Amino acid sequence: MRLSLVIWRQADATAAGDFERYELTDIAPEVSILELLDMLNAQLVAENRDPVAFDHDCREGICGSCGLMVNGQAHGPVDSTPACLQRARSFEDGDIVTMEPFRADAFPVIRDLVVDRSSLDRIIASGGYVSTATNAAPEALTMSVNKIESDVAMDHAACIGCGACVAACPNAAAQLFTGAKVAHLAQLPQGQVERYERVRSMVETMEEDFGSCTNFGECVPACPADIQLDVIALLNRDYARSMFRVSGDEEVRHKDRRDIPWLSRLRSGPWWQSDPDDQPHATS
Repeated sequence: MRLSLVIWRQADATAAGDFERYELTDIAPEVSILELLDMLNAQLVAENRDPVAFDHDCREGICGSCGLMVNGQAHGPVDSTPACLQRARSFEDGDIVTMEPFRADAFPVIRDLVVDRSSLDRIIASGGYVSTATNAAPEALTMSVNKIESDVAMDHAACIGCGACVAACPNAAAQLFTGAKVAHLAQLPQGQVERYERVRSMVETMEEDFGSCTNFGECVPACPADIQLDVIALLNRDYARSMFRVSGDEEVRHKDRRDIPWLSRLRSGPWWQSDPDDQPHATS
């Protein structure tokens, strides 16, 4: 099998980039897109030329490191599949395959196909965690989780943070990523303590770097974890609720994390004591 690779080359973040064309032959159909780049780099090194820089790690569809546009599609032509698992058999013999970095202002190019995706890390750092007591381990059945809710949480937690949803979106929006991170914690009792503080903080951080979602839906087929648009609905719903649940004065007080009432309550009782509105009501 023979393919022509048209690849974006850029020496560094400040340099002007351009496409360069390379020819590869004797390609086995089961070779992955990343292995095509490996083959090309072996050829370039043998010719004393600079190899193509690209992101990769596990090559098992787990880590989310691989991220590039292939013929204008995030990761490649097969939906819900990361670049490391896309195969050469998706192309015809003699095809031209164009590879370029994820295109989004929030993902500046570092070199060739490598982009800086730390803007996604900033969203996680702003609220993608839970606070919990760190003293003695709780009893196994202290905090039971409904099977249906735990399954839904696991589905949402499958997001690998590759950024393909952003690259595929015409607005370069990150609502699918942020929604998945918010939704998987919102399904669990451990995530209720900071549920509304979390969604406010993550959405505000997201809006500093990314565009707004207008429901194009291009993010879903690009997502290797097959995250669905319902996480965006949950994100919007929880964000709207958060605006009504916390007054301005209380919000300012909660920014000083040394004096958050729910943290002290968390250490002395089950999760629902952290929010009076969530306490079970007595029945007559």
